[in-house]
Parts: sequence; structure tokens; C-alpha cells
Amino acid sequence: MPGFDYELDYDSLDLRQHPELYRVGRGEQGVLLVQPYKSEILPHWRFKDAELARESADAIREMFDAFLASGDFVGMDMARKFLQMGFTRARRYANHRGGKKYDGPIPSDQRGRSGAHGRTELPRQEEDPVKAQAAAIFKAAWDAVEQVAEYTELRATHRAKFG
Repeated sequence: MPGFDYELDYDSLDLRQHPELYRVGRGEQGVLLVQPYKSEILPHWRFKDAELARESADAIREMFDAFLASGDFVGMDMARKFLQMGFTRARRYANHRGGKKYDGPIPSDQRGRSGAHGRTELPRQEEDPVKAQAAAIFKAAWDAVEQVAEYTELRATHRAKFG
């Protein structure tokens, strides 16, 4: 499976107009790059506590459903990525107060990409139950969209057609 293409000019590219250029990649790759979806979904993305996580996950799920209704696969996948990122970021804050998971800065040639990049993981702290609850809300919403048959079929078709 090809990874997300980080070489495109995402600042000027509208992937709603050019869905053939979109690559699913792995996990959350590109979630904060792909326009216009980033600008549409990001304002709804919150995970401070369970109440905000519920409002956020519900709003993003509504967006997913609207993208589904219009046949917009890239929008669906971006909504899925934001739900996944809600889970992973809330879990990070549940395990690492302040959200700092790795020791040291991200290498300059890796900015915008996720991962350790050779850095060591900091020790986990006592779990923050508020962030753990927020993570569970996003995980349930993420799992739910992964069960939508039309979405998974469109993802397989998109990968087969475009990589």
C-alpha cells in the first residue's frame, strides 16, 4: 500500500476538485494537510473532556454522513482520520500529561509527519481518566465509521484505482 504523498502542494490544492490525487496512506497521514477538508473539519475537533469529545465526535460523524450521502470518498476518509486522531491524541494526553510523548524535537526533514523519528518514548504517567474517557468516545465513533460498508468499499476502490 503506497503511503500518503507528502510532495503535493497542499496549500494550493483542492482535493475535492482533484480526488484522484488523494492517497489514503496509513492511519492519520495527511489529516492536517488535505484541503478543503482540514478547514471544514478541524474547527469541530476537540478532546479536552468527555462532553467536548462527544460534541466533536458527533459533529464529525455528521460530516462523514454528509460526505457519504454525496459520494465524497476523500471527505469520508478525512472525517475518519479526524475521529482516529481524536482517539490517538486523547490517549496520548491520557498517558503523557502535556501531550509530549517523545524526547527531543522532531527532525526538521520530518515536520508534518507522525512518528518517533528515532526519538525515545517518554515514560507513561498515571492515566488521566478525563482524557481516557474522551479517547473512548472517539474510538467508538472511529470504529463505527469503519463498519460502514459503502465507505470501506469506496476506500478499496480508491486504493485500487489511484494507489
